[in-house]
This record gives sequence, C-alpha cells and structure tokens, in this order.
Amino acid sequence: MTDARDRLVQWLKDAHAMERQAETMLDSQASRLEHYPELRQRLRQHLDETRSQAGRLEECLVSLGADSSGAKDAMGRLTAMAQGIGGMFAGDEVVKGAMAGYTFEHFEISAYMALVATAEVCGEARIASVCRDILREEEAMAEWLHAHLPEVTRTYLQREQADLQAGR
Repeated sequence: MTDARDRLVQWLKDAHAMERQAETMLDSQASRLEHYPELRQRLRQHLDETRSQAGRLEECLVSLGADSSGAKDAMGRLTAMAQGIGGMFAGDEVVKGAMAGYTFEHFEISAYMALVATAEVCGEARIASVCRDILREEEAMAEWLHAHLPEVTRTYLQREQADLQAGR
C-alpha cells in the first residue's frame, strides 16, 4: 500500500517531468512564431515561469529526500519534441499550438490542485504553498490563452485569406 507521502513524491516527479515537457513545447513553439508577436512574447514569459517551476519542484523533491525522475523527464521532452516536429508541418500550427497549450495548461492546473491537496494531507505546508504559487501561474497562462485564442485565430484566418504566411 502506498501512503500519501509516497504519492506526493511520485506526483511531484510527474509534475517536474510535465514542466520539462512544457519547457520543450514552449521553446519550440515560441522560436517559430514570426507573425504573432504578442503570443510569442507571452509564451517566452511562460517559458521563464516554467523553468522556475521545474526548479521549485526540484527543491520540493530534495526537501523530501528524493530527486526528479530522469526517465520521466526524458520521456516528456521526447513527447514534446515529437509534437513540435509535427507542428512544423501543419499549416495552421499557430492555432493548433494555442489550442494544445490551452488544453495542457488545464492539465497542469488539475495536477497542481491534486498536489496542493496531497501536500496538505502530508502536513507539507511549504510544498503546498509552492504548488499553490505554480497553480496561480498556470491559471494565469490558461486565462491569457482563453482571452487571446479568438484573436490569434482571427489573425491566422486573415493572413491565410490574404495569402500571407499564416501558420507561424
């Protein structure tokens, strides 16, 4: 039987791998955006937040006597690289990337909600606080994408209609 503390460590490792995957996805997408400067700037800002989040999760793991999972981190990065390569060939990459980002942010939000609850059950107030802070950052990114996805879509459609490079 796994206890809550073991589950906390496992889920922190999962979250760390998730952030490494997000880092690769954000970097890949932001590097290719040419005609969407506001989106590119917000992705780069969230990339910085994501790198910080991974570092904070690493500190949480160390405080519990654990470390991140190299295998999980590698699998997350490989998945993100495959998604990035696939996106390079999609003419509507910017819209699909924004949609995927919005979905991924909600996955992260749910992960941090569970981590906060688990840390609280374990009496790990500092870890719960770290996860709450990260949760707020993920919610802010999801809200930004929610507010800007229609605009990104309209810009894409206008550029496509005018026969301009629209996808990036």
